[in-house]
Amino acid sequence: MQDPKTLLSQLTLEEKAALVAGLNMWQTKAIERLGIPSILMTNGPHGVQKQAGEATDFAGMSNSIPATCFPPAVIQAATWNRELIHEMGVALGEECRQEKVSILLGPGINIKRSPLGGRNYDYYSEDPYFAGEMAKQLIMGIESQGIGASLKHFAVGNQEYRRMTINAVVDERALREIYLAGFETIVKDAQPWTVMNSYTLVNGTYCSENPFLIRDILKKEWGFQGVVLSDWGSVNDRVAGLKAEIDLEMPGPATDNQRAILAAVRAGDLPEATLDRAVERMLALIFKAQETLAKGDYAYDTQAHHELARRIAEEGTVLLKNENQILPIPETAKVALLGHFAKKPRFQGTGSSLTNPTMVDNLYDEMVKRIGESNVLYAPGFPEKDKASVDETLLNEALTVAAKADYVIVMVGVAVAEGGDQPTMKLHTSHTALIEKVAAAHKKVIVLLSNGNPLEMPWINNVSAVLEGYLAGQAGASAQADILLGKVNPSGKIGETFPIKLEDNPSHPYFPGGPSAVEYRESIYVGYRYYDTANAPILFPFGHGLSYTTFEYHDLHVQAQKDSAKITFKVKNTGNRSGKEAVQIYVRDVESSHFRPFKELKGFAKVHLNPNEEKEVNIELDRRAFSFYDVGKKDWILETGDFEILVGASSQDIRLKTTLRLDSDQQASAYTDRAALAPYFSLTPAPISRDTFAALYGKPLPENTKPQKGSYTLNTPFGDMSDSWLARQLLNLMNAQVKKMVGGNDPDNPLLAMVENMLKEMPLRAMLMMTNGAIKRGTLEALLMMINGRGLRGFGALVKSLVRK
Repeated sequence: MQDPKTLLSQLTLEEKAALVAGLNMWQTKAIERLGIPSILMTNGPHGVQKQAGEATDFAGMSNSIPATCFPPAVIQAATWNRELIHEMGVALGEECRQEKVSILLGPGINIKRSPLGGRNYDYYSEDPYFAGEMAKQLIMGIESQGIGASLKHFAVGNQEYRRMTINAVVDERALREIYLAGFETIVKDAQPWTVMNSYTLVNGTYCSENPFLIRDILKKEWGFQGVVLSDWGSVNDRVAGLKAEIDLEMPGPATDNQRAILAAVRAGDLPEATLDRAVERMLALIFKAQETLAKGDYAYDTQAHHELARRIAEEGTVLLKNENQILPIPETAKVALLGHFAKKPRFQGTGSSLTNPTMVDNLYDEMVKRIGESNVLYAPGFPEKDKASVDETLLNEALTVAAKADYVIVMVGVAVAEGGDQPTMKLHTSHTALIEKVAAAHKKVIVLLSNGNPLEMPWINNVSAVLEGYLAGQAGASAQADILLGKVNPSGKIGETFPIKLEDNPSHPYFPGGPSAVEYRESIYVGYRYYDTANAPILFPFGHGLSYTTFEYHDLHVQAQKDSAKITFKVKNTGNRSGKEAVQIYVRDVESSHFRPFKELKGFAKVHLNPNEEKEVNIELDRRAFSFYDVGKKDWILETGDFEILVGASSQDIRLKTTLRLDSDQQASAYTDRAALAPYFSLTPAPISRDTFAALYGKPLPENTKPQKGSYTLNTPFGDMSDSWLARQLLNLMNAQVKKMVGGNDPDNPLLAMVENMLKEMPLRAMLMMTNGAIKRGTLEALLMMINGRGLRGFGALVKSLVRK
C-alpha cells in the first residue's frame, strides 16, 4: 500500500482538486502518472446495483447486473437479529468482490419520523438506538470482506418532499437524541469507510457544507476517520463543503467546482492544507480498496445467497394478528390465494435501492410445491394498476374462488418509491374492497401485506389473521409459504409503531412542511416515545409480533454499578413448538429535571428456544442508557435518581420490571423559561404551537415562504418556477433525458413516474449533474437571469458563457 502522505507531496494542485470529485457517475478519478487507480462504487444497500456496460444513468437504476435482492431495511429491522444481519452484510461484500465494486452505498438509517416517509422501507426504525445497532451489523459484515460501506444520509433526511431544498428545523436536543444518535453508535463502534451527507438543509445550512454536523460532530467529537462523500447532486457550494470537511463530491466530473477550488486556493480563501486533508483521506480510501481488488477474482454462491435472503425474510415477517390460532394452515387444507401478488410478487421498492434479482419466488408456486396444485386456488382479485378502480368482475371471481377454499389468503399492498412520500396510510380502494367483500363471506381470512410503511386497517376486526410481509426480497414468497403452513415459526417484530390512523402520528400536523422549511415541533417525541408518553391509542406497538408458541419471562435481576447496570432474566418457551423471541429492555427515568419520554429502548436480544427450554439473558446498560442530552451543558447528563428497568415483548407488553438507583455528580442546566415549554412536560395529542416550539428551538424560527419571480436562485425547485416559460422548457428537457434513460414513455413505468416527480422538486442546479457536465455553472447562472425576468442581461451572459466554453 502506497503512503498517502508521500503521494500528497507529489501531486499538483490541479490533481488534488481532481481527486476530491468523481470521474463520472460511479468512479473516482485516477492519477496514472503516480499509480493512483480509480475505484468503483454502486448503489445499495440490500443489493448490488452495478450498471452493465457503459450505462451511467444518474440514479443507477437501469440496466444493472443480476444480484441478490435481499430484504430491505424495514424487514431486516423486523428480524431483531444482529447475527443474521451481519451475515447479510458478509454476503453483500462477497457480491461486491465478484463485481469489483469497492464501496456499496448504504445502509440508510434515517429515522421514521412519519409513517408517510417515502423511503421508510429503506430505513430501519423510529428508534435511533435500534436502527444504529442493526445497521452497524450490516456495515461490519460488508467491511469484513474488504469492501467499504457508506452510512447515510447524514443527517435528518426524513422525507422525500422537497428533499433537495427543504430546511429541517430541529431543536438541538432532538437532533442529538433522535436524529444523530444512530449515526454516533455506528461511527464510534464500527468506523465505516465512508459517510454520505443528506440532501437536506439542517437549521439553515446544507448538509453538504455543514461544519457543525460534519467537521465538529462527526469528525472532531465522534472521531470519524473515513471519507465523507456527497449524495449525488447534493453539493451547493463546493468550497464551503471542503471547509466543512466534505471530502468527495459525487458524481463527477464537476469541472466547474474544480475550477472554484483552484481559484479559492490561489486567492487564499481556501487553505491548501484543508484540501490536502481531504485528498489524504481519499488516497487512504483508494488504496484500502485496492488491497481487496489485488486479491483477484472472486465468485459468490448464488443459491446460497438466495437461501440467506429467505432466512432473513422468515425472521422479518411479522404475525400481527392470529385470532384463535387460525395459523398455521394444515397442509391438507384447500387454500385460495387472492390478489395478483400471489403470482407477481411486490418484493422491493423503486429507487436507488432497486435491484435486478438473480431469481424471484412467488407464493402460488411455493404453495403448490408444498401442498399440491389441487389444493391451491387463485384469482387476481383486483387490477394490476394500483390506482385502478374496483373491478367488479375480478371481485366476483375472487369471491367464487374463496367459496371453494378452507382458508383464504388475501394479498394486498402499496407500492413505494424514492422521490416522493406516501400520500396516505390507506390501501388502494380495490385492495380494501377485496378484503371487505371476502371477509364478509368467509370466516377464515388471512391478510398478507406487501408494503414499506404502516397501513390503516379499518377491516382488522373482520379478518382472522394479518401477516406483515413488508417488501420481502427475492426469496420472500418461500419464507411466507413456510410460515403460513407452520414449517417456520414467525419471530419478526415491527421496528415501528402502527398508528390507528394517520392523524394520530405526532409529526402529522407539521409533515412534510414546505415550501421552504419543515418544523420538527414534536422534538424528541417520535414514534413510541410519543404514543407511550401521551397515552395515545395505537393499532400495533413498537416491537410487537406474535409467535406460534408462547414465552414466559421471569427472575429479573439488576446489578447496579456506578453509572451502569447489568440486567439478567430468564425466558422460557412454554409452548409446543421451537421458536425465537426478541426480548426488549426499556428504561424509564422516574423523575427528571428535563422532559423525557415515558420509556426508551436501551437493549434487546433474540433468543432461540425449543419447547420447555429456558435460557438466561444478560444485557449490560451503559451510562448513555440512562442519560439525556443537555443543550445548556452541551453534554450527555446522568442525573442522580431512580430508573425503572422494563423487560417486555413489545413497548406495551411489559412482562417484568424493577427499579434501580444511580448516583451521579452531574447537574443538569436549568431551563430559561420552563413555563413556555409546558406542553413538552405534559404531553397530549394536541399539536405543539409555533411559539412553544420557538421557545424550545431557542431562536427565531426561519420564514417558510415560496420564492417569487425575480428572486429565484440556483436552489429554487423547477416546480416553483412554473411561471417562467424558459424554466418549463428546461424541465421538459430534463424529462426528455429521463425518458431516454429509462427506455420510453410508458405511463405505468414506476421508475419513470418516480423520476418525473423528483424533477419537479429538484433545484435548478441539478442540471449540472443531470447533463453530465454539458451545462456549466456560468451558463446556468445566465439562464437564471433570464428566468428571473432579466432577459437582455441574461442573454448577454449566456453568450459570454458559451464563448468561454
